Amino acid sequence: MLLILIRATFILVVASLGVRLAKIVGENELANPYLVFVGVMIAAIGIVVADLLTPRKRIQTISALYFGVIVGVFLSNLINDAIQPAMQLYLHQKVHMAISSVLMILMCYICVSTLLQTKDDFRFIIPYVEFSKEVKGSRPLVLDTSVVIDGRIADVAETRVIDQPMVVPRFVLQELQNIADSSDKLRRNRGRRGLDILNRLQKSPGVEVRIHDGEVPELAGIREVDQKLVILAKHLGGKVVTNDYNLNKIAKLQGVEVINLNDLANAMKPIVLPGEGIQVKLIKRGEEQGQGVGYLDDGTMVVAEQGSFHIGEIVRITVTSVLQTSAGRMIFGRIDAPGPGPRAGNLVNAPGHHEGPSHASGRPQNS
Repeated sequence: MLLILIRATFILVVASLGVRLAKIVGENELANPYLVFVGVMIAAIGIVVADLLTPRKRIQTISALYFGVIVGVFLSNLINDAIQPAMQLYLHQKVHMAISSVLMILMCYICVSTLLQTKDDFRFIIPYVEFSKEVKGSRPLVLDTSVVIDGRIADVAETRVIDQPMVVPRFVLQELQNIADSSDKLRRNRGRRGLDILNRLQKSPGVEVRIHDGEVPELAGIREVDQKLVILAKHLGGKVVTNDYNLNKIAKLQGVEVINLNDLANAMKPIVLPGEGIQVKLIKRGEEQGQGVGYLDDGTMVVAEQGSFHIGEIVRITVTSVLQTSAGRMIFGRIDAPGPGPRAGNLVNAPGHHEGPSHASGRPQNS
């Protein structure tokens, strides 16, 4: 609504100035006043139409144009003042004016071109832009396809522990759409889950999600999504959020910080010390003889000695050691109460036992 009022005011002011200019031109018989008025109005309407056709403007580009013109005019005036005495002495006044005009245009072009090519390096000129970034956090988080499909980022964001804006590049969104349109049912479900997670993030209060459509010159000609993510994160000064081990290594090699949700999940798991007791349901046999394996609610693997005799039971074990691996945390322990196991005095159910004569003579045992 405010923009509509501003545009209407602009048209009215230009129309008033056009009438005044047409009146002056008509009184001095310099040109047709009606043509002057129509020309001014066409120019004003053209500016408004151009403004409507470009609703999403980048402040870096606009500021580069403004400051480039200002610096160009300033430098051209300095140079003109320095060479003016010599030009007035040896050159005609019209030639002097022409050279000054060309010099101004040249300096403006050089300044605008330089600032457009280095617009991300002079943000300090516009303090309020950097201030607006600091409102939601220091550095944006660039989300990878894997972390969006995983879904845990939505749970973490809804806890309000993250105050940085989350950036979803357009090529990541396109990859999710391609996965969702896949003929393979598993891939299609994964893609749709990723799109649902993005929708959930956008609707979550207190979570800022941006779809990045900006043009980054360094991305031209690059097809690999992982490489694009690293370049974009470096361009935005942000961090990559991923579950991909290879992307983690690539980003660190190029000096880009990475947040791995698997590392975050491992860090948030409760700490279990040797000697403490925990309860777990054993669901399968372990790799070593007699071991039973179960899992805690957070997915931590628990290996119990002599647990193979308690498969399917909830047992209490005493922790003996904790091992942290790249795949996660593993807890080793022993069952508090010893398992029954096969006893020497109960060979009837022992594997490989066959009933037979009890005496060497072969006579059956008396009942």
